[in-house]
Amino acid sequence: MKALVCREHGLPDRLDLVADWPAPEMGDNDVRIHIKAAGLNFPDVLIIQGKYQLQPDLPFIPGGECAGVIEAVGSAVTRWKVGDEVIHSGGSGGFCGEVVAHEMAVLPKPVALSFEAAAGVSITYLTSYHALVQRANIQPGETLLVLGAAGGVGSTAVELGKALGATVIAAASTDEKLDLCTQLGADHTINYSTDSLKDRVKELTGGRGADVVYDPVGGDFSEPAVRSMGWNGRYLVIGFASGPIPSIPLNLTLLKGCALVGVFWGRFTMEEPELHQANIKTVWQWFEEGKLKPVITDLFPIEEYEAAYAAMMERRAKGKVILTF
Repeated sequence: MKALVCREHGLPDRLDLVADWPAPEMGDNDVRIHIKAAGLNFPDVLIIQGKYQLQPDLPFIPGGECAGVIEAVGSAVTRWKVGDEVIHSGGSGGFCGEVVAHEMAVLPKPVALSFEAAAGVSITYLTSYHALVQRANIQPGETLLVLGAAGGVGSTAVELGKALGATVIAAASTDEKLDLCTQLGADHTINYSTDSLKDRVKELTGGRGADVVYDPVGGDFSEPAVRSMGWNGRYLVIGFASGPIPSIPLNLTLLKGCALVGVFWGRFTMEEPELHQANIKTVWQWFEEGKLKPVITDLFPIEEYEAAYAAMMERRAKGKVILTF
């Protein structure tokens, strides 16, 4: 089968697109999924360089989430049948023609979404929903500041923040990206390439500061974002897409009575599976109702995987980056 293979750690130019990778074998509780599309996420950038916290053995196929059609089921499978349209998310393995997964690791594809849209929703939307609801306990009327607000996870935080009743301030590096955030429902925008993040947040909140900060970027804007927070604020640590892990003076948390809150969605799904399933039910219902509409502005055939990775690594992407097969 066609597959994008990582044989040695490095940048995307070290990956190898092959046509004859052996198809994975099935167990009694497994399903075989014919992949239609797969989502490219920042962990996919780290994992091929050997920099992610969970590393598969070499060689491996990257790709943490994908969508497709079940083409075979194991003898003990009870949840699925051939022809079902599904989503699969795992640490790797999605950038290929076929995936084999345990039946419990597969989700139904929302009927309202195309395969391309569905391929990019499981990690991003469920991470953001878990972050805002379980970790931040965000309340209607509170102010949410989203950094990297036009990116894959940031854009979902803007959408979900509005759906949960928050006032959303979207921060990004270009006016073009901020136009997308406005389309997603952001109440206010900040171009942190030209404006002072802290000063603008204070201005927009009447000096009170943000109640919740959603930060998938890290780097130079993390400390100003903490300084822009209000009393009892919650700072959500989502990731470090800019590269550097910030060093934040802890005295700021004392002075503001605020909390730094880690968000590790992957572990959450294992530690609290029942709550994870409840989150899926809510988010999937919102897809069907049209309350959430995934944004895809960067769509690449698998043969153009280097261009797809470049869009992600150079932070040019708006919304999700999707590979098609």
